[in-house]
Amino acid sequence: MKITDIEVIKWHPGAGKNFIYIKLSTDAGITGWGEAYSQSDRDTQIEAHVDQLSRYLIDRDPFHIRHFMHVAHEDFATKRSAMDLHCALSGIEIAMWDIAGKATEQPIYNLIGGPVRPHIRVYANGWARGSSDEVAQTAATLVEERGFNALKFDPFPGPWREYVNRDELTEAAATVGKVREAVGPDVELLVEVHRRLAPMNAIRVAKEMEQYNPYWFEEPCPPDNIDAIKEVKENTTIPVVTGESHYTRNDFREIFDKRAVDIVNPDICNTGGILEISQIAAMAQPHYIGVSPHGYNSTSVGLAAGVHASANMPNFLIYEYFVNVENVCRSFTSGYLDPHNSYIELPTAPGLGIEIDEEKLAQHPYKPFPARGIRTVEDERKWH
Repeated sequence: MKITDIEVIKWHPGAGKNFIYIKLSTDAGITGWGEAYSQSDRDTQIEAHVDQLSRYLIDRDPFHIRHFMHVAHEDFATKRSAMDLHCALSGIEIAMWDIAGKATEQPIYNLIGGPVRPHIRVYANGWARGSSDEVAQTAATLVEERGFNALKFDPFPGPWREYVNRDELTEAAATVGKVREAVGPDVELLVEVHRRLAPMNAIRVAKEMEQYNPYWFEEPCPPDNIDAIKEVKENTTIPVVTGESHYTRNDFREIFDKRAVDIVNPDICNTGGILEISQIAAMAQPHYIGVSPHGYNSTSVGLAAGVHASANMPNFLIYEYFVNVENVCRSFTSGYLDPHNSYIELPTAPGLGIEIDEEKLAQHPYKPFPARGIRTVEDERKWH
């Protein structure tokens, strides 16, 4: 069996960002689907990487996954990493696994060692909008009506800055307090910081939030200084998370060597795919570091890939589920993996366990989002 064609399908979910699917075709008539992580204004760059990589993928055996990923790093990238490259490679790798599963009539998790759990716990994200009171009310609704027992949100006001006024930190802590009051003591609250704070500010606000017993404190500092993140970990009782901005095993080595965090959250659609995230999890295990894969991808292809990989991880904790895109993803996905009371059952169909209706997917064509509000020097007046 050989790969005969590769197609990039960029599509618009209606809000947030565009998503990128990879479709691989073979001479055996088997089609594989993958997904590449994307960011606003960077989706066309990822597509360009896939286009160039396709020249080295056509006519390859789709079972030769590890070899292709190795030579893509060695020969194509000449050992130079980049987010856009690893997003493209992740989408291709996932699609190759989908083909392998369909060809062997096995779900992917059986091909990578078999599951260690029957279902995957998920937390809800993509729901927090409006004032702190509105965020608290939405949180209560997700718990009461949808049965989610874990919720993630970013409580910080204003643009991402390392040095902020103290009242912004106090406001963020107060928002966490309101959500805790709204959902009660048994729902896990996952606090997202988005790499924004210098260590002194991250530590200060973490101490204010400790009274609300958050499940974790995610990416408190920029990802390029592991010692700074470790400093935060050593000065709070809240478990600290990093990893969504690190790519491949090589990026995680220092994190594990220093045991700089309690939990890592690599993204299956930008770290290199199913094999790579599985190996990152295996590296984390002897350091007693949990794995909670990041998942700002579709709740269709990307989610399915994450569920298969997570099923195989002994040190898996919880997976990310974006409620704001689930309806559109469900509309074109056969075998959609619906969460029930914060859990997703493992699919049993071959490959990823889902299929994409391309006609329905085509109803959501790609279109660029408006330019974002990039700050000017004058804009800084309101923050300084």
